[in-house]
Amino acid sequence: MSTRVVDGRARVVREIRAATPLMADLAAPVPASGPWLTATLNAQPVRPFAPVSTRAVVVEQSGLPAGARREPASGGGQGGPPTDGLALLSLRRRGPATAVTLLGADPGPLPGGRPTGRLYARDDEVAGRLAEGVADLLDGLRGPWTLHLAGLPLGDPTLRRLAAAMPDSSLATSRSRRLVDELDTVGEVRRSRDPAEVERRLPDVLARVPDRQRTFVRAAARLHAAIGQLEVAVVPAVDGPAAVLLTLLDRRPAGEDRWPWWGSSDVGGLRRELGSPTVALTASAGLRRLGRRGAARQLAG
Repeated sequence: MSTRVVDGRARVVREIRAATPLMADLAAPVPASGPWLTATLNAQPVRPFAPVSTRAVVVEQSGLPAGARREPASGGGQGGPPTDGLALLSLRRRGPATAVTLLGADPGPLPGGRPTGRLYARDDEVAGRLAEGVADLLDGLRGPWTLHLAGLPLGDPTLRRLAAAMPDSSLATSRSRRLVDELDTVGEVRRSRDPAEVERRLPDVLARVPDRQRTFVRAAARLHAAIGQLEVAVVPAVDGPAAVLLTLLDRRPAGEDRWPWWGSSDVGGLRRELGSPTVALTASAGLRRLGRRGAARQLAG
């Protein structure tokens, strides 16, 4: 196996596309799948010297047995080794420091109630290589940095390897709150998956979304409506909708999975309740030069 780091929006998008089979094999949820991650990238500023950049840590097979089929890879349609591990990281400059998070954790609202983030690893060996790659990326950053990888499932093997290599890091478990759709109990609800109807209702939704999140919500809603993964629900009223709700849709072997994403109501019908636990890792290195140098060697050992 080999590990490499990719930067630049176009290159990262190619890695996301190349990892589509891996994401499907790992049953990645909608917020950790290609369309959502692409919408996140599209919402980031593209101007030179922008404070936000993206890196992909990629683990792939360095060679295949004779006669084995090579899957399409990241290199613009050329044959290449399939992706076995992937970490998608967002780097934001804050003064002299760099804040490292999972791509997709910002800039828009995430659906609650279950883990939304993923460090994609096909098996434990790949997870170890992926953790090494993330550690090497952190080692190479100039100046102080903070690492916050949140919204991951309990028992994530890559996160476990990273935590073991960073004695000063901390792991925290929390219960996010999921949005519960009970709009049918408060009045007539008009639901649609038609992209044209979603587009028609988007202004009503966006009027209730915080300003800084509107660009992402608009882009993500349009993209997921186009691929049949979004439903808009509206409770009509005289002076405009009394309630609006966006629901993410995912087709699973057991049937369709409905995941209320974002909503607002003046008449009730939307509530929150505790969902599944998630885990987050936090670490930093800075003025005191906390012991990060050599983490890759600890992981390898």
